[in-house]
Amino acid sequence: MLPMPEQVKKTLVPLIYFALAVSTLLVFCQARNFDFINYDDNEYVSENQHVLNGLTQDGIIWAFTTTPHVGNWHPITWLSLMLDCQLFGTNAGWMHFVNLLLHIANTLLLFAVLKKMTGSLWPSAFVAAAFALHPMHVESVAWIAERKDVLSTLFWMLTLLAYVSYVKRPATLRYLVTITIFAIGLLTKPMLVTLPFVLLLLDYWPLNRFDSPKAERQSHRTVPVVNKRQILYRIIIEKIPFFALVAVSSVITFLVQRAGGAIVNINALPLKDRAANAFLSYARYIGKMFWPQNLAVFYPFDADSFAFWQVAMCVLLLLVISIFVIRFGRNQKYLLVGWFWFVGTLVPVIGFVQVGIQAYADRYTYISYIGLFIMIAWGLPELLSKWPQRKIALGMAAAMVLTAMGIGAYRQVGYWSNSIALFSHAIEVTQNNALAHYNLGVAYGKLGRHQDAMEAYQQAIRIKPDYADAHCNLGAAYGKLGRNKDAIKSYKQAIRIKPDNAESHNNLGAAYGKLGRYQEAIESLKQAIRIKPDYANAHNNLGFAYLMTGDKGSALEEYKILKTLDAEQANELFNLINK
Repeated sequence: MLPMPEQVKKTLVPLIYFALAVSTLLVFCQARNFDFINYDDNEYVSENQHVLNGLTQDGIIWAFTTTPHVGNWHPITWLSLMLDCQLFGTNAGWMHFVNLLLHIANTLLLFAVLKKMTGSLWPSAFVAAAFALHPMHVESVAWIAERKDVLSTLFWMLTLLAYVSYVKRPATLRYLVTITIFAIGLLTKPMLVTLPFVLLLLDYWPLNRFDSPKAERQSHRTVPVVNKRQILYRIIIEKIPFFALVAVSSVITFLVQRAGGAIVNINALPLKDRAANAFLSYARYIGKMFWPQNLAVFYPFDADSFAFWQVAMCVLLLLVISIFVIRFGRNQKYLLVGWFWFVGTLVPVIGFVQVGIQAYADRYTYISYIGLFIMIAWGLPELLSKWPQRKIALGMAAAMVLTAMGIGAYRQVGYWSNSIALFSHAIEVTQNNALAHYNLGVAYGKLGRHQDAMEAYQQAIRIKPDYADAHCNLGAAYGKLGRNKDAIKSYKQAIRIKPDNAESHNNLGAAYGKLGRYQEAIESLKQAIRIKPDYANAHNNLGFAYLMTGDKGSALEEYKILKTLDAEQANELFNLINK
């Protein structure tokens, strides 16, 4: 089979870039009209005043020095969201569009990196297209709070591009540029901690740096290499600064996530349950790559549903694939690299150290699936190498698969149009999803559909009786419906489950106030303020309760405190005091 003429390849490359960009834009462009969702988007943007203020000196300082917020420390991500608000205000559509542009950039960079490393045009194009269009990647693009995902992947791809340039033409400046880009990427999302391991895999294939001492000696004329051991030492020493940055980032991430409450208590989830879920999740990810159906924003962790035979089959599957790729990895190196890219990049999020309460998540495949795509893109042509019609067959198959991916992704993007659509879909495709019911209730509440909200919270509580936030919000829904006695019962139940919840104490005080039980209201509101001294709404409610009991002096004291927290509420309280 004659190789593709160089002139033809040069003509095709710009067309492939164009096709990748346009197809990705067509699949995801509907997100330009989407709103924020009430799951993390509020904490990242819509209710985060530091971000909403845009790029300010105070905001930049907050981004780098803040105590844990949403369980992560990623200052570059905060700065990018601040820049969005600086440019577009609170327009969620533009933020979605920025995510899309970043996804397109990641797709084009992935194609460029693979083409530069391997010299293979069509396999590189297929991997990039699958990355762009796979339905499992919708979550990373269509969710504003996942800016950290698409932005950190941009730095991942730029690091790879810089690294390949350094390998092909070694120079200190190129090496320092690679290290710098990697360090910035770690400040965007700590998921990049696995990148140095991926660089070692790429050294094995397609860069083939372990193979030929002669080639190494030609590449490093100033530092001759005479044997494979010296090559290995050089490659490992070269990675030490990368691993040093990984160590620092890992420590910071662990401390931040533990302080922010993102890491689940080890006693709450025993090691056997976490290990079982990890093996099941690997199998789920493989399955959903081939059949991406029933995708949801949240998959509940249910240790009781783990059947021993299922876990055993998943372990066996992973062992068989690993043995296979190691056995054939000497000749088909892409198999070993692709498999361990997939397995390795999932390690930080696979659940051995449980971060969050989800069993697994679509977004975790954003980088990891590249490994499986590589195995398919290079493996199938070699498997069919003796078939004369393989190019036509592979071309048609790739076109059909990518078209199906695009249709599936387009449909999945539509579920992210608003919170009600998103969480209603999650409830349809998962079981016992208390968080989805809870967030659906929040969405209904914001629209004033308090009866629907009440029913959603009740369903969340039926699934998870100790769901303190659901009890608290159920009380709020009761209050909106005029059922204040029921509201008080719900708030008290929320407090029994979670005694340090300032919002529950505040809402309980407000409910007492509506019933004219002002002394009980005062006690509840004082408790809310003891838990959260700067709770403006609680100070306002307490001032009003004092006023209703005739204690204008105490009400005035609350006004003085409130004036430093919320000027608008303070003025309203002051007007009531002076009536």
